[in-house]
Amino acid sequence: MFHSRYALYVTPPLTSDLWRFGCEVVGRDASTGRDVEGFAPEGHDAESWRKLTDEPRRYGFHATLVAPFRLRADLDAADLFDGVAAFARGSHPFEAGELQIGRIATADGRAFVALKPSRSARELHAFEEKAVRKLDALRAPLTDAERRRRELARLTPLQRYYLDMWGYPYVLNEFRPHFTLTNALADPKLVEKALRWDYQMRVAAPLLSVETLALFGERESDGQFEILHQFPLGAGRRAKRVATRVMTAGFID
Repeated sequence: MFHSRYALYVTPPLTSDLWRFGCEVVGRDASTGRDVEGFAPEGHDAESWRKLTDEPRRYGFHATLVAPFRLRADLDAADLFDGVAAFARGSHPFEAGELQIGRIATADGRAFVALKPSRSARELHAFEEKAVRKLDALRAPLTDAERRRRELARLTPLQRYYLDMWGYPYVLNEFRPHFTLTNALADPKLVEKALRWDYQMRVAAPLLSVETLALFGERESDGQFEILHQFPLGAGRRAKRVATRVMTAGFID
């Protein structure tokens, strides 16, 4: 399996209520690659719900640390694996507080429903900044086409600077940790209310424990992201150099 881009994400433990809830809502399990069908909050049937979640379903349930990037041309997948493994060994597990249902506004006036930390989540912010700065050397520079797809006119001057500097506009001071659950919606209020009820019923432990760093890959065949490897934070022993599912990168413009 070839991968066009890679990303570094936070996921809850894959055996947790949080992970199962997120996979059910977005409709796919990125750890197995399988669709998870049948979920529908109040006011929706399963088919209509899947239409509202096709974008987060493509990426899988996650919170972004390092946004999708092409691997630098002089590196290969083993270099990527080594770099991420070393970073993870130098970090430590932590708790990022409880997650709650909320929304994230977009520049065009819409909003998507998401799980967000209920408090400041300082350790999560520090972890994101460390990942962005220390792992940036793995990233190929943005192409002009990639910059244009970010709709530069909608970005603030600081966001445009971050895009040029780090390849993504929503980092460091602009970082807003969240787990996306729906597409951007013109009126998310009813969906937010329905998901809040389901969340309370399905998730007994809403505390986010950050124990691993997840390397995701974008499949060249269909553009879906899958978990390639989970790197334990602070693991004492060196991980094997070749990840089972990490293949040599295929490149896109």
